[in-house]
Amino acid sequence: MRYQASGAESPAFVKKTVLAALAAASAFAFAGEAHAGGTPAGTSISNTATATYDLPGGGTGTVTSNTVTLKVDELIDVTVAWKDPGDVLGAAGAAAQVLSFTVTNGGNASGQFTLGSVAALGGDDFDPTIGAIVLDTNGNGVYDPGVDTVYVPGTNDPTIAADGSVTIFILSTLPLAANDGNRARAELTAAAKKGTGTPGTTFAGQGTGGGNAVVGLTGGKGLADGWYKVQKAAVTFTKAASVADPFGGTTQVPGATVTYTLTAVVGGTGSVANLKVSDSVPAGTTYKAGSLTLDGAALTDAADGDAGSFTGSGIAVSLGTVATGTTKTVSFKVKIN
Repeated sequence: MRYQASGAESPAFVKKTVLAALAAASAFAFAGEAHAGGTPAGTSISNTATATYDLPGGGTGTVTSNTVTLKVDELIDVTVAWKDPGDVLGAAGAAAQVLSFTVTNGGNASGQFTLGSVAALGGDDFDPTIGAIVLDTNGNGVYDPGVDTVYVPGTNDPTIAADGSVTIFILSTLPLAANDGNRARAELTAAAKKGTGTPGTTFAGQGTGGGNAVVGLTGGKGLADGWYKVQKAAVTFTKAASVADPFGGTTQVPGATVTYTLTAVVGGTGSVANLKVSDSVPAGTTYKAGSLTLDGAALTDAADGDAGSFTGSGIAVSLGTVATGTTKTVSFKVKIN
């Protein structure tokens, strides 16, 4: 700023006029800034202005304003986001089904947050039973049973650094009665322990660094929903027999060979684990060695590296994990004594 004095004005008058102009300009500048975004709470912001002017007798005069110091108040903000890439898939009746969330402190000071969960939300097919909220203790973003810590309100409320985030898990049990394809949601909430309210609510003197704490646009609380989806696989199992007699016919006479065919069809969605098929050799018949097959491929009778074996009294075939939409066929032969 530069002020040109006339010969009739005294230096004192000039100084007074310049200082008034500087004060007005400073007030206008600060009015245009709602807050120093991202500046840590308790930070002091100081500013001193300078003005120069031409002296009546020649030369230049310089004056400085008083120093204005502001202390940045604490901003209270938090957001919650569901972080799973899609519905968390689980079987009906399954326990400890994990939803993952991110809680982010959008404020400018470290803060503690109270967590909560809600299952009865409506707009879905069933309500999961929430068993626990769990803190990602080791910070790897993955639920680790026995490592991550069960949350207890008021005891281990998470402290989150300014602009920092933590991962939180919700563990639920899906009801046994839920049907294949049913979906359900569970909600995680987070609220600043320092206070919540409409944006702009001020808690005098409670901010970090001795200033005020001011509620931001989130109201100091956040929430997000995560979704479960039930995969309910079912196995349909049937047995058939065909007979070949010694005469080229199908009569069930001594010496005839009976081929038993066992068919397992997995329906629904997902998969079934550790599926095993077994059958006994009927009384009055003798197992035909080397006749055991799986999906048309021969299996050895010994308990070795393949899926099947003859136990001495029957057959056993381990199918492992079988996806829905899959059909598995086991066959073996016996001779009527």
